Amino acid sequence: MIGLLVMAYGGPDRLEDVEPYLLDVRGGRATPAELVEEMRHRYARIGGRSPILERTRAQAAALESAVAQMGVDCRAWVGMRHWHPYIGETLRSMEAASVTRAAGIVMAPHFSRMSIGAYARKVKEANSSIDVRLIESWHVMPEYLATVIDLIDRAARKFPEAERRDVPIVFTAHSLPERILADGDPYADQFAASVEALRARLDRPCHMAYQSAAMTSEPWLGPDVGNVLEDLARAGARNVIIAPIGFTSEHVEILYDIDVEYRERAKQLGIRLERIEMMNDHPLMIRGLARLVRAELERAHWL
Repeated sequence: MIGLLVMAYGGPDRLEDVEPYLLDVRGGRATPAELVEEMRHRYARIGGRSPILERTRAQAAALESAVAQMGVDCRAWVGMRHWHPYIGETLRSMEAASVTRAAGIVMAPHFSRMSIGAYARKVKEANSSIDVRLIESWHVMPEYLATVIDLIDRAARKFPEAERRDVPIVFTAHSLPERILADGDPYADQFAASVEALRARLDRPCHMAYQSAAMTSEPWLGPDVGNVLEDLARAGARNVIIAPIGFTSEHVEILYDIDVEYRERAKQLGIRLERIEMMNDHPLMIRGLARLVRAELERAHWL
């Protein structure tokens, strides 16, 4: 049996977990008390916990089924980068199940050495006996693009029919420190490539922005979503669809940053903001990822 390691960022299961979760995110550095309280406030606003684990488990189950339909006997496990079940814990569970070979995939489409690269380092640090073949990016995978188009179409139907064609789309991805550009990191280029591929398939105004920059003094990739909303308001826009295509499921960056903060900012600007549903286990996206998994297994000569 071949293993399938499905990875995501992780998030606290309850408000009491927020501080130890942040400690892990910050690499063991203590978190300032005011930041802990701010993050507790944000998680309290979205129900007191992150739903990312169950969302990722649903994605893993769907992916396992889709790969099996392609004739591959595999079993999927979920590993989180910054919370339980940690990637190392999951690899030990896979070893206990006698898995020796596995495909690995992160539920985020764009590669950066700070993001997807960090998952690869977690796999390496686990010192597992399992040979893991990591799929590094899928930012222009046709099924991913088709999934986004489908979700935009659904979101557009929330507006009056006469206005739908003119509603601008703001595509977003998680911001990262600007210093990655000097290192030749492909993240920003991959995000731009996703937006351009989607723009070519859409007959409506499209914009790109970054969101959820960390509370640090160094510059982060922009423009920020808030600035783009202000520009759109000045240009006369009264409706907007936010499409967070750098993410695949709901968590604090979606449920708070967009659904609370950016929605309130849009309201102040006189803009009606709607967000696309998250991809989660959308059949189109899952089918595409299953195809990539099978192709990776074939490249490894494991089939």
